[in-house]
Amino acid sequence: MLTGSDLLAKFKEVEKLSESEQVRACGYVSTKQNGDPRLNYTAYYKALLEAKGMRMGGASSAAGIGKGGRKLSYVATVQGNGNLLIGKAYTALLDLKPGDNFKIVLGRKQKVTLLPTDESE
Repeated sequence: MLTGSDLLAKFKEVEKLSESEQVRACGYVSTKQNGDPRLNYTAYYKALLEAKGMRMGGASSAAGIGKGGRKLSYVATVQGNGNLLIGKAYTALLDLKPGDNFKIVLGRKQKVTLLPTDESE
């Protein structure tokens, strides 16, 4: 299976072929238990994206994932008591710790900005 610059070079050669022929030409073929070939499209596309500079998996993909594998919506709702809860997934994404303090700045067009302060609880 080709990766990195080798994969990109081979892709340039075979990009006019069908998808299955591209996958086969780049070596993303395994063998099923019954001996038939299996084309590994997912591994191929993942390797192609990574070769083009887009990281898949690991810490970079965790940025968009919350509890249980759900994608973060980047939407918050005001609770009945008036509190605005953003959630643990967002605080982890920002590497926030209990006791971190912020200055709340209200801007134009209802923009809310949180600026870290040196003060602690």
